Amino acid sequence: MAGESARPYFFGDIGCWSERTEVHRAASEGAASALRRLIEGGASVNMVAVDSITPLHEACVKGQTQCVELLLDAGAQVDARNVDGSTPLCEACSSGSLECVRLLLKHGAKTNPALTSRTASPLHEACMGGSSECVELLVAMGASLEAYDLYHGTPLHVACVNDHMGCAKVLLNAGAKVNAARLHETPLHHAAKNKSEDMIQILVEFGANVYSRDQRDRRPGDYTRPGSGPAERLRSYESSPLSLQQLSRLSVRNHLGPRALKAIAQLHMPKILLNYLCFQ
Repeated sequence: MAGESARPYFFGDIGCWSERTEVHRAASEGAASALRRLIEGGASVNMVAVDSITPLHEACVKGQTQCVELLLDAGAQVDARNVDGSTPLCEACSSGSLECVRLLLKHGAKTNPALTSRTASPLHEACMGGSSECVELLVAMGASLEAYDLYHGTPLHVACVNDHMGCAKVLLNAGAKVNAARLHETPLHHAAKNKSEDMIQILVEFGANVYSRDQRDRRPGDYTRPGSGPAERLRSYESSPLSLQQLSRLSVRNHLGPRALKAIAQLHMPKILLNYLCFQ
């Protein structure tokens, strides 16, 4: 049976509405055979249930790759939004399902959907979930490193809040702004609050300002316990200037810009040069 023809999706365009359908249930449970029978029997793959959730949302939340492929091939709206404004790509990134993310992007999912006051970008969601592979794929596909969410700030803020080092490395190597602020809070403030000495180190290596003050007029070091490892590391950074190597690397990175850094990170170049420009 031919799949439904795709049409542009508009926020608020809920189409048919129903309580949670058998298609929703099969998609969520990963029942691919049952889902295929339902589709072949004429069931709608774009039926919207409570909170504007489509079967594709359900499949992506659970990382049901085979069901995601069946739904997309049958004409499921790839950028449908639920009541919170989240697209299936947001859900797949949140669940950390790399294969679902790949499928959605292959079918034209937007890496930078317009943000609403109630939703974050797919890149934010991937950083919340801690999937550095999803982050890397989204960045390669042009996801905005500085997408700003009212509640979370930038994706780098999210990675640091949740102490996801792998995600932070990908973002920083791609050129994310290390001193981006949300209510004057920088990623370094979050790393200090988490007592994450490793995260503090990498942020400072990429130029984080140890003297920055948040809305409470507090520096990152003010959020650490005196005498602790994170406190001592920040104190040493405050009392010592950056090394010539650090300053040189920051200068080169700033000159190249995010677009060139993304390309460089994907090249097969001498390891010593790659290590100089990126944090491996």
